[in-house]
Amino acid sequence: MAVPGALMDLDPGRLTARLVLERPEPVGDGQGGAETGFVEFARVWALIEPLSFAEEERAAGAVSSVTHHVTLRARADLAPGQRFRKGARLFVIAALRDPDETGRYALARCREDVG
Repeated sequence: MAVPGALMDLDPGRLTARLVLERPEPVGDGQGGAETGFVEFARVWALIEPLSFAEEERAAGAVSSVTHHVTLRARADLAPGQRFRKGARLFVIAALRDPDETGRYALARCREDVG
Protein backbone atom coordinates (compact mmCIF):
# COMPACT_ATOMS: atom_id res chain seq x y z
CA MET A 1 0.00 0.00 0.00
CA ALA A 2 1.31 3.44 -0.92
CA VAL A 3 2.07 5.92 1.79
CA PRO A 4 0.25 9.26 1.26
CA GLY A 5 2.67 11.85 -0.07
CA ALA A 6 5.30 9.23 -0.97
CA LEU A 7 6.79 9.28 -4.46
CA MET A 8 5.83 6.40 -6.72
CA ASP A 9 8.84 4.13 -7.13
CA LEU A 10 8.55 3.20 -10.81
CA ASP A 11 11.52 2.36 -12.97
CA PRO A 12 10.76 4.05 -16.34
CA GLY A 13 12.41 1.02 -17.96
CA ARG A 14 9.28 -0.97 -17.03
CA LEU A 15 7.21 1.09 -19.50
CA THR A 16 7.75 -1.50 -22.24
CA ALA A 17 4.33 -1.77 -23.93
CA ARG A 18 4.04 0.47 -27.01
CA LEU A 19 0.41 1.62 -27.15
CA VAL A 20 -1.62 3.75 -29.55
CA LEU A 21 -3.77 6.31 -27.75
CA GLU A 22 -7.13 6.92 -29.46
CA ARG A 23 -9.95 9.38 -28.78
CA PRO A 24 -13.62 9.07 -29.76
CA GLU A 25 -14.70 11.18 -32.70
CA PRO A 26 -17.99 11.31 -34.64
CA VAL A 27 -17.73 9.67 -38.06
CA GLY A 28 -20.35 10.04 -40.80
CA ASP A 29 -22.31 6.85 -41.44
CA GLY A 30 -22.96 7.67 -45.12
CA GLN A 31 -26.68 8.25 -44.51
CA GLY A 32 -26.56 11.72 -42.96
CA GLY A 33 -26.02 10.47 -39.42
CA ALA A 34 -22.94 9.87 -37.36
CA GLU A 35 -21.54 7.12 -35.21
CA THR A 36 -18.62 7.16 -32.84
CA GLY A 37 -15.28 6.10 -34.25
CA PHE A 38 -11.80 6.35 -32.76
CA VAL A 39 -8.79 8.22 -34.16
CA GLU A 40 -5.15 7.87 -33.17
CA PHE A 41 -3.61 10.96 -31.62
CA ALA A 42 -0.51 9.67 -29.80
CA ARG A 43 1.78 6.70 -29.23
CA VAL A 44 2.97 6.07 -25.70
CA TRP A 45 5.12 3.68 -23.68
CA ALA A 46 3.27 2.08 -20.78
CA LEU A 47 3.17 -0.67 -18.18
CA ILE A 48 0.06 -2.90 -18.37
CA GLU A 49 -0.90 -4.81 -15.21
CA PRO A 50 -4.00 -7.06 -15.14
CA LEU A 51 -6.15 -6.65 -12.02
CA SER A 52 -9.32 -8.70 -12.29
CA PHE A 53 -11.36 -10.95 -14.58
CA ALA A 54 -15.15 -11.00 -14.94
CA GLU A 55 -17.69 -12.69 -17.16
CA GLU A 56 -21.15 -11.36 -18.01
CA GLU A 57 -24.05 -12.22 -20.29
CA ARG A 58 -24.79 -9.84 -23.15
CA ALA A 59 -27.08 -10.10 -26.16
CA ALA A 60 -24.43 -11.96 -28.16
CA GLY A 61 -23.69 -14.37 -25.31
CA ALA A 62 -21.05 -14.49 -22.61
CA VAL A 63 -18.41 -11.77 -22.73
CA SER A 64 -15.32 -11.77 -20.55
CA SER A 65 -13.55 -8.62 -19.49
CA VAL A 66 -10.25 -7.99 -17.81
CA THR A 67 -9.56 -4.89 -15.75
CA HIS A 68 -6.05 -3.45 -16.04
CA HIS A 69 -3.96 -0.66 -14.59
CA VAL A 70 -2.04 1.08 -17.37
CA THR A 71 0.77 3.31 -16.11
CA LEU A 72 2.32 5.90 -18.42
CA ARG A 73 4.00 9.29 -18.26
CA ALA A 74 1.44 11.99 -17.40
CA ARG A 75 -0.27 13.78 -20.29
CA ALA A 76 -2.68 16.71 -20.14
CA ASP A 77 -4.79 15.25 -22.97
CA LEU A 78 -5.79 11.96 -21.27
CA ALA A 79 -9.48 11.47 -20.47
CA PRO A 80 -11.92 8.69 -19.59
CA GLY A 81 -13.63 7.31 -22.70
CA GLN A 82 -10.40 7.28 -24.69
CA ARG A 83 -8.68 3.98 -25.30
CA PHE A 84 -5.30 2.37 -25.77
CA ARG A 85 -4.74 -0.05 -28.64
CA LYS A 86 -2.05 -2.74 -28.73
CA GLY A 87 -2.47 -4.64 -31.96
CA ALA A 88 -6.01 -6.07 -31.86
CA ARG A 89 -6.34 -5.51 -28.09
CA LEU A 90 -8.35 -2.49 -26.86
CA PHE A 91 -8.11 -1.00 -23.36
CA VAL A 92 -10.94 1.48 -22.67
CA ILE A 93 -10.06 4.11 -20.06
CA ALA A 94 -12.65 4.14 -17.25
CA ALA A 95 -10.83 6.37 -14.76
CA LEU A 96 -7.54 8.23 -14.33
CA ARG A 97 -5.49 9.32 -11.36
CA ASP A 98 -2.06 10.65 -10.45
CA PRO A 99 -0.66 7.82 -8.30
CA ASP A 100 1.68 9.99 -6.20
CA GLU A 101 0.29 13.48 -6.97
CA THR A 102 3.55 14.70 -8.52
CA GLY A 103 2.33 15.03 -12.12
CA ARG A 104 4.99 12.58 -13.37
CA TYR A 105 2.81 9.55 -14.11
CA ALA A 106 -0.81 8.75 -14.89
CA LEU A 107 -2.54 5.56 -13.79
CA ALA A 108 -5.46 4.55 -15.98
CA ARG A 109 -7.98 1.95 -14.90
CA CYS A 110 -8.98 0.22 -18.13
CA ARG A 111 -11.35 -2.52 -19.29
CA GLU A 112 -10.49 -4.98 -22.05
CA ASP A 113 -13.29 -7.13 -23.48
CA VAL A 114 -12.09 -10.57 -24.51
CA GLY A 115 -14.17 -13.05 -26.51
